[in-house]
Amino acid sequence: MLFRDAFKTATRSLTHGKMRSILTMLGIVIGIASVIVLMSIGQSAQNLILGKVQSIGSNLVIITPGAPSGRGFSPPAAAQGILITSLLQRDVDALRREPSVSAAAPLVSGQAEVVYGNNNKTVSYQGVTADMFSVRNLTVGKGNTFTKGDVDSANHVAVIGPDLANTLFGPALNPINKIIRVKNVSFRVVGVLSNGGTGAFGVDQGNMVLIPITIAQKQLLGISYLNTILVQGNPSYDIEFVKSRITFALRQDHGIIDPKKDDFNIQTQADVLSILGSITSILTLFLAAIASISLLVGGIGIMNIMLVAVTERTREIGLRKAVGATNNDILQQFLIESVLLTFVGGVVGIALGAAIVGLVYFVLTTFFSIGWVFAFPISAVVLGLAVSGISGIAFGIYPASKAAKKNPIDALRYE
Repeated sequence: MLFRDAFKTATRSLTHGKMRSILTMLGIVIGIASVIVLMSIGQSAQNLILGKVQSIGSNLVIITPGAPSGRGFSPPAAAQGILITSLLQRDVDALRREPSVSAAAPLVSGQAEVVYGNNNKTVSYQGVTADMFSVRNLTVGKGNTFTKGDVDSANHVAVIGPDLANTLFGPALNPINKIIRVKNVSFRVVGVLSNGGTGAFGVDQGNMVLIPITIAQKQLLGISYLNTILVQGNPSYDIEFVKSRITFALRQDHGIIDPKKDDFNIQTQADVLSILGSITSILTLFLAAIASISLLVGGIGIMNIMLVAVTERTREIGLRKAVGATNNDILQQFLIESVLLTFVGGVVGIALGAAIVGLVYFVLTTFFSIGWVFAFPISAVVLGLAVSGISGIAFGIYPASKAAKKNPIDALRYE
């Protein structure tokens, strides 16, 4: 039998039982759509996270206290529950004297309840210098940032995130020059950040409070050391050279001769992007693997239906063999039916997955104001088509071979 004739026969057989064919394909449709949606969401999340990190500039260097824990980006010592006080203001002063450094911005942080009138919210606050706004590309939508003079004079001023401003003051009241309390210390709001949401390194910019580092250290935290130093490298120098100069300056300032005894950790943005990219890629693959389980279930469903079809069409098989059909002809016919079911199911699943991805993008960007990045990876489409085709062959070969091996006499006698 020619392939064209076998294809026509298989098509007629599937269209004869339309409802059963549709229900059989449903498992594959759901499985392929799940893979498409989860891979797309994973890719979108990866693009969003990496975009947030890249938005702070390609020449950023992050210095945290504690000895290096190996290659790549590692969490700050404070995030691991370790208190290390090796970074001080004199380190910032030393870095500012380095020609390869454009700016050095120290940072301390804590968590406290912010109060205005009867409204309050527990948020993270950061003590920073005026340089931090340019180093992290932070801009204000209302008011202004505080100045170097505010930091040096320990003025009680604050810049808050837009979500916090809405929580404390509502949409009608202008936050500028209003007095808020952080740990019972009063601050005058001088600016509101223009962008909310999760910023670089997982910081919730919408609910952030930025205050002069002098106030944060002395009155809120009671410390003299720093949690982090963010350095903006001079664009005239290679970032790796900047990193090496920072390492040299800090070792000299700390009196360290043996590199193995470093009490500071330095990462560039490339380190951060590398580890974040690896994590998000692994999560995307993990989500796709979970979704693939539904493909397995759908494939088993197809095999079961094809086995039932073989039983129901036993007399047909016997009749075909009696008029000259070979085992290969019968095998080919049932295998084509199985592949058609999975392939059509795969195409429908891809279309359904694309529609869901578009809907998710529309909802997140329209109703939640999330800077979601639409991503529809071609690899997901190729994977969907490949898996559907392979599933048709893998789960159709057994029913097809069973049909091909039937004895024509026994098949004609089957009731």
